[in-house]
Amino acid sequence: MRWVKGNRRSSFQSNGRTPGILDRLNTTLGTSYTLDTPSLSSLLEEYTTNNYDFGMAYGCLRLNFVNGRRRTERSDEKHSSGAGSSIHGYHPDASGICTVIGWSLWWITDVDGKLRWPQPISHAWVDEKDRADIWTPINGYEWPVPIPKDSDLNLIRIEMLNLGLEYVWLDVLCLRQVGGPGEDMRAEEWKLDVPTIGLVYCGTETVVCYLSGLGRPFSLKEGDLDSDRCWFRRAWTLQEVGNEMVIAGDTSDRPLHAKPIDEDGKYETELLTRFHAEQLECTEDIRMWVLPALRNMQKRVSTNPVDKVAGLAFVMDSDWIPAYYESQSLEEAWTALVNSMDVWCRGRLFSLYPEPGNAGRKWRPSWDQVMMEPLPAYHTESAIFLYRNEEKDEDLCYPKCIKKGLVRGLAVVEGDDLRGELIVKDKGGIEHGFEVTVPHAYPIPDGTYTLIDSLDGYQCNVRHSWVVGQSLPGRKFEKVSVLNTSKKEHRRLEDLFIIKRHHYILI
Repeated sequence: MRWVKGNRRSSFQSNGRTPGILDRLNTTLGTSYTLDTPSLSSLLEEYTTNNYDFGMAYGCLRLNFVNGRRRTERSDEKHSSGAGSSIHGYHPDASGICTVIGWSLWWITDVDGKLRWPQPISHAWVDEKDRADIWTPINGYEWPVPIPKDSDLNLIRIEMLNLGLEYVWLDVLCLRQVGGPGEDMRAEEWKLDVPTIGLVYCGTETVVCYLSGLGRPFSLKEGDLDSDRCWFRRAWTLQEVGNEMVIAGDTSDRPLHAKPIDEDGKYETELLTRFHAEQLECTEDIRMWVLPALRNMQKRVSTNPVDKVAGLAFVMDSDWIPAYYESQSLEEAWTALVNSMDVWCRGRLFSLYPEPGNAGRKWRPSWDQVMMEPLPAYHTESAIFLYRNEEKDEDLCYPKCIKKGLVRGLAVVEGDDLRGELIVKDKGGIEHGFEVTVPHAYPIPDGTYTLIDSLDGYQCNVRHSWVVGQSLPGRKFEKVSVLNTSKKEHRRLEDLFIIKRHHYILI
């Protein structure tokens, strides 16, 4: 581990000498460039004219110096430096690559000379009255940086270096905040930058977390876990969990190091027991698990209501990321997110949610439904791929299904596990009865339905889920609900050879 006492090395100044900057860059990076390199001389002269320190010059040029690269075209991104720190980024392009800007903590090169993904920092936002807006050269004084009044960016920098980090991503520095001379650009920048924040966290194994506020030591008192400012309750932090959490501001006497007092995982106080349960839950991987992710988001809060929708984009493994609009309606934002979801996630939303949608499409729930109504706690797999045709505004699937079956006994909800009957005819016209169950409280009126196989022919160890609905003209399907059959009953159905694949447009 590299322990850092201060920032003297990182604030080395170029002293107005272009050759001096180049000599130091070559020494640091182990290269041998000269001022004859195309474009390099003009770039270094510009850095000198603008009084960049060495950290700034290093941050701007490092990507092009390492591994023998000779590209010195200047990025369109504005770079700025303070105490050897710098902002540098990757540009969006037609292929969907997102902007990633990192805070360079120290100007020395990686030992192996390879490029590294910025290490993200996640933190609880303290109340506005407890924050101060500071101006710093780290972001080129482009916007005021909101941090807790008792925090210090340089101390944060030192703590990150002591954790062995060199490049980090911190939202208050790397994402334009409210205010400053560029405030008129914020709404346009946020269309791309805000919804793609999750990319930074998806690209790393470890996330550094300040649970008590940016730069603050970790503490825990009564009421913290119920506060709207609690890290575990914020909408954005749902996507800010890597495979490993490193709690910053931690010491050996903090709650993180408390030991359970029994085999059931209880701690000395109820508060400690609850905290450790919350910590364990937040590290569970819920990416692409649609209902658990939505159930988790139900408990969270956000400054802008639409943030709860945008915060799900990377959790749902979206194929493309909808633009972010602060004033967009929740249902519009949800519709855009569902349209962008991975085909498997869309299939799960269709086949596992027990009710038809009540706003627009019937095949999937509305935002109000997934946030305001209890979500099923049962776990049933789904293997349906639900495709999207944007040009025709159609949602398509090609599943295995029972074209016609009589469902009865599920019209009245009584008890926790309602049982009914499915009656189908084999190829010879002989009727066969099968037991079906519904582990939810939504009734299914007696009637003849089409049943879509949620597992698309794959076998299940416990129970098999079916989407119940009506086949309509034009190969359309209208969802009514979902029901289950046991593994044994499903095998009996397969033995009748009446399960066939059909093409459906979901309404």
